[in-house]
Amino acid sequence: MAQVNLTLDFEKLKDEVVNSGLNDVVKSSLVLILNQYMEKERDEHIQASSHERTSDRKDYRNGYYERELLMPSGNIRLDVPRTRSGEFSTEVFEKYKRQDKALLISMLEMVVNGVSTRKVSNITEELCGKSVSKSFVSDLTKQLDPIVNEWATRPLNVMYFNYVFVDAMYIKVREQNKVVSKAVYIAVGVNENNRREIIGLK
Repeated sequence: MAQVNLTLDFEKLKDEVVNSGLNDVVKSSLVLILNQYMEKERDEHIQASSHERTSDRKDYRNGYYERELLMPSGNIRLDVPRTRSGEFSTEVFEKYKRQDKALLISMLEMVVNGVSTRKVSNITEELCGKSVSKSFVSDLTKQLDPIVNEWATRPLNVMYFNYVFVDAMYIKVREQNKVVSKAVYIAVGVNENNRREIIGLK
């Protein structure tokens, strides 16, 4: 991987800070830093800086296109450099792609822990500035169905449990346009390694 040396325009950064709110300061700073980082990446790829004449040049600049990137502070819009050949590709989006994965995993965890799809949508927008529809959250949670089904239908006759406990917890569910209290029976076993695990529920 090429080593990119980055020189920031601190005057421009200072102007962004002075003229922004706190959250905007973070976003503006990230935009400035990442835009300059990508610019340096393109210089390294081309092997020539802007307006430099050199026999080592591999490609030519070809403007920019806009692309959004989800960061912990919210969505930011970046100017992604292009080259004439189209061979240049920045590492910035690949590097931060895990932010999107982390967000999706967090949303799934919220649903598993009983947070409604409406609240998940509101929380996501409040924390990330990214609007997520309730239907998107519902579609996302469907990814859990195969995992849950595999667990629910796994064979139990291949395991040995020293102890089995059965207990019930009561949850509120919507039934025929009414919210009622229902018992969920949970079987917990202590396996051969003396570790507890949920055997099943109904």
